[in-house]
Amino acid sequence: MRLFKIALFLSLFSFLLSPTSALAQTDSLKTKIENIIKNSGGKIGVAVISVEDRGTLTINDSVKYPMQSVYKFPLALAVLNQVDKKKISLTKKIRLNKSSLEKSTWSPLRDKYPEGNKDVTLDEILNYTVSESDNNGCDILFGLVGGTRTVNSYIHNLGIKNISISATEKEMHSGWNVQFKNWCYPSSMAELFYKFYQGKVLSKSSREYLLRIMEKTVTGANRIKGLLPKGTIVAHKTGSSGTNGEGITAATNDAGIITLPSGHHVILVVFVSNSKDNDKIRNEVIAKISKAVWDFYTGS
Repeated sequence: MRLFKIALFLSLFSFLLSPTSALAQTDSLKTKIENIIKNSGGKIGVAVISVEDRGTLTINDSVKYPMQSVYKFPLALAVLNQVDKKKISLTKKIRLNKSSLEKSTWSPLRDKYPEGNKDVTLDEILNYTVSESDNNGCDILFGLVGGTRTVNSYIHNLGIKNISISATEKEMHSGWNVQFKNWCYPSSMAELFYKFYQGKVLSKSSREYLLRIMEKTVTGANRIKGLLPKGTIVAHKTGSSGTNGEGITAATNDAGIITLPSGHHVILVVFVSNSKDNDKIRNEVIAKISKAVWDFYTGS
């Protein structure tokens, strides 16, 4: 009987620490975020995971949001998985051909090597692709690991199902609707970040390497980091689409890991889709959601 009581106590204690219990504690945060987004244009999806206690919340989650360049994070995971398997190395030299450096796309890599005909390391291409969201670097990496289908299968095999990686950057530039082939639920992207941060995806060295280059991200400074205290460490990946003739912007996204003053971490994913709001307003929505998350977990 004594053993039964101990087992019952442990079971109840485990329940109180479960994600469901932690989720119940985030009701006030969820309400605050809902108030932030209620007057915003388009569809806004949010996912939050408190890494150390596994508290979670989602808003407007079951929607196929276009990822745009946020998908360069799962691409980087697939590349570094190949590094961990010793199939390639970060010092591997990759030939840049002028024909592979598209002119009508965002590419600091092309700006540095406009004529191509240069051997650059995988490390340099990864840094440009992740930290500066380089589109040419992205497609070079897809070619290196076997294409979008290979990356998609790799991510699905990690247990992340509500995600589709189907089109390269070049293909997305071929037509407005192509970008919607690369979609994800906010909770799925948050779960992928969680698995990565917990060390369940890559080796320790590859995990630390990717964290470093995501912390150096220069795009989307007014999104997750926009209203956080100066110097806050955020390892994140942004994604942005163009705006069509009807004034609709398909994607304004940010996803990443915020380091709190306590040393704990919060994963935040915000996808803003099909919005007629201007750039400033879309970025501010993400920044305000991030600040609400920060205030909740720091007790500000």
